Amino acid sequence: MTGCIRLRHIWGKRPDLEAPITPALPPLHRLPFAPARPPRPTTLADGTPAWLVTLYHDVRKVLTDARFTRDDLHAVGNGGGNAEITGNPASMFNLNGADHRRLRLTIQRAFTPRAVESWRPWVAESVRRAVDDLAAGGPPADLVAAFTRPVPFAVTSRLMALDGVDEARLHHWSRAIVAEDEYRDDAAMAEFTDYAAELIARRRRAPGDDLVSGLVRAADEDGGLPEAWLVYLVCGLAGSGNDSVTGALGNAFVHLLGDRPSCWPRLADPAVAERATERLLHHIPLGDDDVTTRRAVEAVDLGGVPIPAGAVVAVSLNSANRDPAVFPDGGLDADLAAPLAAPTLAFSAGPHYCLGAWRVRMEMCEALRHLATALPGLRLADPGAPIGWQLGGTTRSPSGLPVVW
Repeated sequence: MTGCIRLRHIWGKRPDLEAPITPALPPLHRLPFAPARPPRPTTLADGTPAWLVTLYHDVRKVLTDARFTRDDLHAVGNGGGNAEITGNPASMFNLNGADHRRLRLTIQRAFTPRAVESWRPWVAESVRRAVDDLAAGGPPADLVAAFTRPVPFAVTSRLMALDGVDEARLHHWSRAIVAEDEYRDDAAMAEFTDYAAELIARRRRAPGDDLVSGLVRAADEDGGLPEAWLVYLVCGLAGSGNDSVTGALGNAFVHLLGDRPSCWPRLADPAVAERATERLLHHIPLGDDDVTTRRAVEAVDLGGVPIPAGAVVAVSLNSANRDPAVFPDGGLDADLAAPLAAPTLAFSAGPHYCLGAWRVRMEMCEALRHLATALPGLRLADPGAPIGWQLGGTTRSPSGLPVVW
């Protein structure tokens, strides 16, 4: 989601993006990451020299310390494979300082804790409807087509009141905003931004209780927010948010049903579902991309290592989330219901903390709980079958997941 996106993995070969089924690609919960060690020199995919930061406390410092900035880094480190959402300088992902704070404040006025909590009943209702539809259709079923795509679409549509947009169109637009250069679809992005601009205009004329109305109201009350930023923000929240939740759900099911099927019925317990959600989000990344970059605006001591002014630092959130000094319990091999030893960095930290973290947590927890309650016997139709992956964007998720019960 906006603020949750990472750049390309800085070491290792890029996967084949065109193969519909790629058994050589491991599930995301099995990806190797750099070990958590003190900062050391590295080279990014485009040849940029950088400092690789992997220890939990070092990564957290980089993300929260004002001496590290995102300024002028939208084209650094990606090796020519940046997505629209990460490569566009107007994206909130790339804004920094006063501009970022102004846009962030506008969003926070719409994302109040009271507003977020008021959305919980219809998020749960959207999940229940998808569960009922899946069960009524009977086995076998494709869990992606029947569940991991419909649930985020229903939530996004209700949250933002996306008039006249069906699931196929939003999926098409979502893929456009997260697509890497090889898969750029300028026509789809033009459609998406035109739709967002028209939606904003309609909400100004006739506001409702949806998120877009709240964003427009906050932006107009504050004044001075460029309209292009608001349009791009609506696209990011609708498109990237929809794609990210689909990916998070799909990859969670790959792990749960593929590696730990005996744990599945336990998720009907609300407390187990809540703690399992946090552990799954902590350990399963959204894609193969691994790092996010910052620049040191002055010399900084980082874990005893001097980082010179102007240096690029590449922080690995996934390495930090596996730092054995902070998380000694064995990761996903531990009890899914065991609480994490420290706050996850899966949603980043500091000024660029993911705005949609609440949404991913809420939807995944409700999805796991309601589906495990309704279908305790849910299992993969063919546990040994290779997984086909949806590729070409900032997320990687199963393109299909045949199940029975």
